[in-house]
Amino acid sequence: MRTLLVTGGAGFIGTNFVRQWVGSHPRDRVVVLDALTYAGNFANLTDLQGLPNFVFVQGNILDEKIVETLMLEYSVNVIIHFAAESHVDRSILGPDAFVQTNVVGTHALLKVAKTCWLDRGTGQPHRFHHVSTDEVYGSLGPEVPAFRETTSYAPNSPYAASKASSDHFVRAYQETYGLETSISNCSNNYGPYQFPEKLIPLCISNILDGKDLPIYGDGLQIRDWLFVEDHNQGIERILEDGRVGETYNIGGNNEWTNLDIVQHICALIDDRFRLDLDLACRFPLAPPATGKASDSLIKHVKDRAGHDRRYAVDTQKINHELDYSPRESFKTGMDKTLDWYLKNEIWWRALMDRDYQDWMETQYSES
Repeated sequence: MRTLLVTGGAGFIGTNFVRQWVGSHPRDRVVVLDALTYAGNFANLTDLQGLPNFVFVQGNILDEKIVETLMLEYSVNVIIHFAAESHVDRSILGPDAFVQTNVVGTHALLKVAKTCWLDRGTGQPHRFHHVSTDEVYGSLGPEVPAFRETTSYAPNSPYAASKASSDHFVRAYQETYGLETSISNCSNNYGPYQFPEKLIPLCISNILDGKDLPIYGDGLQIRDWLFVEDHNQGIERILEDGRVGETYNIGGNNEWTNLDIVQHICALIDDRFRLDLDLACRFPLAPPATGKASDSLIKHVKDRAGHDRRYAVDTQKINHELDYSPRESFKTGMDKTLDWYLKNEIWWRALMDRDYQDWMETQYSES
């Protein structure tokens, strides 16, 4: 039996990972450590509380005593490190938190892992898997080949720089101390449980409430989109068969401009309102409730500072070595995502509190 310590397991990707792992590996123990900051939500996991092999602990990865206690008490032999500050806008306004969590926090985890797995001479097989981002590679031109695992790092935002630094620390602990590590760099995720500050859930909730859809600059920035369950299946393949010390890119091979994504969401919601007349009663402020098009809400705003033009990852390595490819097409993934947000209005409304709304309005106040 394995015991997994999942940091940030109450966040978006971590929640989906925990739920998938518990379902497919019921004999493994899963210990979740999450600080429950604004993007972590214990409600995501409450239905797992009664399971014998599930443990939830509220705590910060910077607290080495808590981490060490969990490592020893539960004989942890796998760490999957999701915990991170991840919103680029927030990193531009307040980079200190990103350095603390993403750099210092990752280093704190690495120190404890080294102490428990190496210094005390247990000799047990172990793995420290670090979940990173394609943003560490910088920005691509429109015709430039996608990022490979060997692409030099060139982060352009404080968030990307903090993740790049944490990647380097993970690699250094592998090379210097022999800690058994792996890293995955993923493209943009979407799906259930995503905090509504990110593009896709923000567009869905704003359309349903009849609010503006803010598009940075011309909206032609390109991102590769990956359904969250596909991302986590990629991590599972790395944990099962990935080589120690290696980095794997996980992507959707699915590039869209931000403007096209927003227009696509608008069209999907307009179609749903035509097919389900009850939606007009539930969401009377949404444009299609009164026969208008959702894309009437699109509003171009001042571009983000240092906004990368394009991200895309080359996934040949994980495809060939680990026989991995995404299961969901963008159509099926978006259908599942929209269905989930329509069925879970209580979940996302609970997160759209006054403080968060005030913060969002500050970000998009300049036209």
